[in-house]
Amino acid sequence: MMNQPDIEAVFVDALQNIAEGVTDLVGFEVAAISIARDDHTLEMIAVAGSAEARDQLLGRRTPISDIEQELRDAEAWGDLRFVPHERMTIEADKLGWVPDLEPSDDPERWHPLDLLLAPIYDEHGKLRGLLSVDVPHDRRRPGLVMREQLQRYAHQTRRSVLTALERAQLAEQVQLADTARRIVREVSSELSIDRIIEICQPAVATGLGAVGMWLQTFDQDDSSADAVYGATEGEILVPEEFKVLGRGAAELLWATQEVAVVTEEQIPVIGGLVMDVDQAQRLRDFMDTTLEASTMLFVPIGAGQKCLGNLALTRRGPKAEWTVVEQNAALEIGRDLGRAMLNARTFEREHVLLAEVRVLLEEVQELARYKSRLIATIAHELKNPLTAILGHVEMAQAEPTATAASTRPMSAIQRAAVRMRSTIDDLLVLAEVADPDTVLNPAAVDLVKVIVDVLDLLRVNIDEQGLDVVLDLPTKAVYAWGEAGGLFRLCVNLVSNAVKYTPRGGVITISLSHTAQGAQLTVTDTGMGISAEDQERLFEEFFRSTNREAVAIPGTGLGLAIVHRIVERHRGHIRAESNLGSGSTFAVTLPSAP
Repeated sequence: MMNQPDIEAVFVDALQNIAEGVTDLVGFEVAAISIARDDHTLEMIAVAGSAEARDQLLGRRTPISDIEQELRDAEAWGDLRFVPHERMTIEADKLGWVPDLEPSDDPERWHPLDLLLAPIYDEHGKLRGLLSVDVPHDRRRPGLVMREQLQRYAHQTRRSVLTALERAQLAEQVQLADTARRIVREVSSELSIDRIIEICQPAVATGLGAVGMWLQTFDQDDSSADAVYGATEGEILVPEEFKVLGRGAAELLWATQEVAVVTEEQIPVIGGLVMDVDQAQRLRDFMDTTLEASTMLFVPIGAGQKCLGNLALTRRGPKAEWTVVEQNAALEIGRDLGRAMLNARTFEREHVLLAEVRVLLEEVQELARYKSRLIATIAHELKNPLTAILGHVEMAQAEPTATAASTRPMSAIQRAAVRMRSTIDDLLVLAEVADPDTVLNPAAVDLVKVIVDVLDLLRVNIDEQGLDVVLDLPTKAVYAWGEAGGLFRLCVNLVSNAVKYTPRGGVITISLSHTAQGAQLTVTDTGMGISAEDQERLFEEFFRSTNREAVAIPGTGLGLAIVHRIVERHRGHIRAESNLGSGSTFAVTLPSAP
């Protein structure tokens, strides 16, 4: 209906001109035009001819129901409707103005209570306006010629009135669309459903002229956890049956992309959702007492195929009707809210999942701390008595009275103790590099120099094995960002592993390079290789190969585990490639020094 004064003012002048044309050219002393308002009345907005009539009629409102009753009882003169005074049901004092004419018994004379009307209907058959004329110049009821002239003006009046209403409706649509866009802009960046609702409620209620608003959000996993938010602080206490009913209705409406209007007189049937008489009455009581509303616009909220909630906008009083334009705008807002809520729910789920991951990570780190402390404690407890054993063995072997028979078991004890000490040293290193609380103090470390030092340390073992070491080192230093001690141990373990598992006469190739990912160290041997099954567990603590030849070689199963922990500690990457019987390649990438 027409509520925009600025737009209406443009058309009032046009309608006034039409009314004046009727009085000047058709032969009536008074012509008036009225249009339909939101309160189901016809308001007189243009009056021509009599100044007295203008003063008394302009702005006057008559219930549309009264006019429709008169039209039903009227004589049809083409598009015109004539209501002779003897059929009129509206009381004279409600007409607003009655011409000062002397009634006559002549049936062809114009009676002061006669009505000649041209109703204006829209394309849906709804009464949107009225052209009424009074007091013919000749004081006689109009003949065929006058009726035809009047019908031409009636057609012109219809076009003008409907154009005015269309313009007003368009302006209303633009206003509501602006409200919807503003809501989208405000809530699209919000990642909390509570915050979205806090922003949207006043904007939606104001933009759509609602006196109240409440919103229900659906829990996708548990319908009993659906939340209801009121337009004021806190939650509206909605009976459980209406939560269930609202959810079902919203899902049906979202599937058909429709809204529903609920009034005190009529509760719509949505899809196959039908309420019994008692439930319908309880809903009316709920609207009247809790929501204090005479009408409710019920809007589904969703995104894609998912219905995420519903929105209820309420009105009360004489202007409680919801126009088609408002209903369409509300449905669009439901779509916008759905997209914002879906984004917020996705973020909230990710936030919860991240919190769970953090808790799990803390538990894993705490387990790693406990494991490191346990290993370090056991290793220290074993190291002290082992040192004493080795000391006494050396003393026993140095005794002048020692015989070959006595020194032979002493030598076996010494070899076993040395092997145990090596295992304990590896355990202590593993405990240190695996402890998440150990702080890394990085610096620029020249890996070329580290490799040279490692080869000097292992030179005796390499020569004893008769191995050939091929170095592929750049002429310039290759700097990695890390701890010198940890990187030295990493290189020692990789190279000594290659020496240990490469048969006599084999070749070990060591190369260093700069890559886009960082400093890369590669150690390749021509040894016995590793099976695909063993490669899956290669970096586990205490893992020994299932290959019989590898098992025959003494080892703790901790060397590669230590290498892996050192690489992780330095935020690097290690990759192993091997085929059983044809050697292995270990490639380590470490962050380059800045």
